[in-house]
Amino acid sequence: MASSLLLAFALMLVLEGVMPFAAPRVWRETFRRVTEMNDGQLRFIGLTSMLIGIVIMAFVV
Repeated sequence: MASSLLLAFALMLVLEGVMPFAAPRVWRETFRRVTEMNDGQLRFIGLTSMLIGIVIMAFVV
């Protein structure tokens, strides 16, 4: 179980690093826009991404 969690964490880091590596200008502009959003918008994005992750996990497991 611990090795699976560590592998998932490593994969998350790799995926998170793709955009800043491949397109730093686009990533910076996107990050700037995210910092200008209000709390409600950020919470909605966070909730949506969590729900998508749960659905994907349900299909995989």
